[in-house]
Amino acid sequence: MTAAAEAPDLERATLDKAASENFPVAPFFLPRAWRDDLMAVYGFARLVDDIGDGDLAPGGADARLLGVSPAAAEDRLALLDAFEADLRRVFGGTPRHPLLRRLQPTVRRRGLTPEPFLGLIAANRQDQLVTRYEAYDDLLAYCELSANPVGRLVLAVTGTSTPERTRLSDAVCTALQIVEHLQDVAEDLGRDRIYLPAEDMKRFHVQEADLAAKTAGASVRALVAYEAQRARDLLNEGAPLVGSVHGRLKLLLAGFVAGGRAAIRAIAAAEYDVLPGPPRPGKVQLLREAGVILRGEG
Repeated sequence: MTAAAEAPDLERATLDKAASENFPVAPFFLPRAWRDDLMAVYGFARLVDDIGDGDLAPGGADARLLGVSPAAAEDRLALLDAFEADLRRVFGGTPRHPLLRRLQPTVRRRGLTPEPFLGLIAANRQDQLVTRYEAYDDLLAYCELSANPVGRLVLAVTGTSTPERTRLSDAVCTALQIVEHLQDVAEDLGRDRIYLPAEDMKRFHVQEADLAAKTAGASVRALVAYEAQRARDLLNEGAPLVGSVHGRLKLLLAGFVAGGRAAIRAIAAAEYDVLPGPPRPGKVQLLREAGVILRGEG
């Protein structure tokens, strides 16, 4: 089967991953036009992460669609370079990959710029080259590339961007990225990545070998609790974003903040032992958190 014939299946398989994400991508209560455009943005973000994590569908169809030779089909940096070249066609040409062809009308309709998309590609490029972070500020700089562009794109798609909302959105998105890192400590270590700042590991007397254990010792739990509080503080800083908008967008943004808070509660309920697997909040906890936020109580 040619890559072109496989394209619809690849596109659908990537978009279907939205159902398993931690946070709502394009929930039913949004206007159809917003849902379509948010799903187009999601398709880009999901595919670039799959490239960076080596999670592409087997068979090399994505590489063929991007014009990457079979010899380089497993080379993540080569794939990211080809994906960036295809992204630039979104802004001035005809993209090769179906997910980027889907994105092109959204870019034109919403007046989106290349910068947030390029940031997400840069984050995945960095993942191939940087696997440890010395200081918390270094991690924040990574989140500026890996997480904050997503919130900026949501604001741009919905036509609600302002400098203050962007600042608040960045705080929320960075918090959500830190929470995800805490949930996925064991999975990330399996990829030879550690997103816990080395200076904090030293402070709490945590060695890399401690992160490979089946359950967390007291030092690891204390470290995770410390980073969870940082994420909680960032969520609190960004929470006024929800009150700055109205209608259905308010529900969507409340879902993002509630998802982060509920995930932190789930980590706390697991006594900060994230090593056996990611602590996940239930739907009831998520709805409870969203209700608190929408009532303006938190």
